[in-house]
Amino acid sequence: MSKKIAILHTSFVFVSVEPIITDLIAELIPEAEIIHFVDSDVLATVVREGGISSQSEARMVHLAQAAEAAGADIIFSACSSLGPALDTAARNVDTPVIKIDEAMATIAARDGNRIGVLATVPTTLGPTSDLIRTKADEMGRVTSIEQRLCEGAFSVLMSGDRDKHDAIVIEQATDLARTTDMIVLAQASMNRLAGVIEERSKVKVLSSPRLGVEHLAEHLTRSSVA
Repeated sequence: MSKKIAILHTSFVFVSVEPIITDLIAELIPEAEIIHFVDSDVLATVVREGGISSQSEARMVHLAQAAEAAGADIIFSACSSLGPALDTAARNVDTPVIKIDEAMATIAARDGNRIGVLATVPTTLGPTSDLIRTKADEMGRVTSIEQRLCEGAFSVLMSGDRDKHDAIVIEQATDLARTTDMIVLAQASMNRLAGVIEERSKVKVLSSPRLGVEHLAEHLTRSSVA
């Protein structure tokens, strides 16, 4: 029996610009039915306000509740910036909630020592770094994290200029690699650049989409066996 996966989006980037998550689910969980839930303004609101307000948190809770009402078997959050709000949303629904960057953070905490967190949206730096630190604490590991913002790259991507976005990200990643031994791409929209960045920077590069969907597939397999 196919599973219904609800994907929560905070912009249209993974619906219309970079459909990487849909493609990965089609590859790794081909029998799944996908339903999309989009609040295309909440990420912009969080960026504008410099953090997650109670109103923005409530919007993510409502999005998760809508997904549950639609009969989703599992909820997959595609936004790292709203990660803390998803923790609240998960407590307000009975449907399991998986975050796209959870598996990536676990691997970074396990394997990284001097970790560079690269983001194209400023509000993602904190949540991604905090998630890595939490995972590291759980493992009893001590890591250092250096944050780096690719200023303006996300708005350039949303305007449709992939080449300029890519140039900004690659330049910042190459510079960040000088003082780190691992780079974590906090924005899933940077995923297709992981190979290029790894080749040019000569450090390990982690990106969330495939790791996140693999984690999602594992969870669905475990739940169907249980």
